[in-house]
Amino acid sequence: MSMDQTLIAGVDEAGRGPLAGPVVAAAVILDPARPIAGLGDSKAISEKRRASLAVQIRQYAWVGVGIAEPEEIDRLNILQATMTAMARAVRNLPRAPGHVLIDGNRVPVGLPCSAEAIIKGDATEAAIGAASIIAKTVRDALMLRAALRFPGYGFEGHKGYPSAIHRNALIALGPCPIHRFSYAPVRTALENR
Repeated sequence: MSMDQTLIAGVDEAGRGPLAGPVVAAAVILDPARPIAGLGDSKAISEKRRASLAVQIRQYAWVGVGIAEPEEIDRLNILQATMTAMARAVRNLPRAPGHVLIDGNRVPVGLPCSAEAIIKGDATEAAIGAASIIAKTVRDALMLRAALRFPGYGFEGHKGYPSAIHRNALIALGPCPIHRFSYAPVRTALENR
């Protein structure tokens, strides 16, 4: 994959805080000739609007996705797993960027080009906002599938985040294979079984 110095990729993640499921990162290179209106922090956009924007992003931009599964999160820790997912997302782009803008305050090691971290970049950089939307919609879809495989936890609603419903299900049912066993509430639920 040859690098195009003019291509800038935005990178963001979804799923650092949940007790279950993967952390998902996305890298997006926008096409300046085909702007997409309404990009921004996925958490500030309605689910319906996010879904619509995700379709446009996949249609008009280059997209790469990287995932770190719960076992990797437990083995590496959430920060390192997130950095790993971000690097995978960049490597999975169909075109190699010349520069990468990353939401947050850290840059993953091993990127194929220069990079900079931008705090709250999903609100200020369109490419990071696009990556935020892709990461969130991909992770939400994975958690809807998980809800079918592991009924009773309510993954379709809370998407693995530590809501009261999720914590109560964790206590009642114990952890399932997609829980993050290095997280204290999951460990506690396992120890109390």
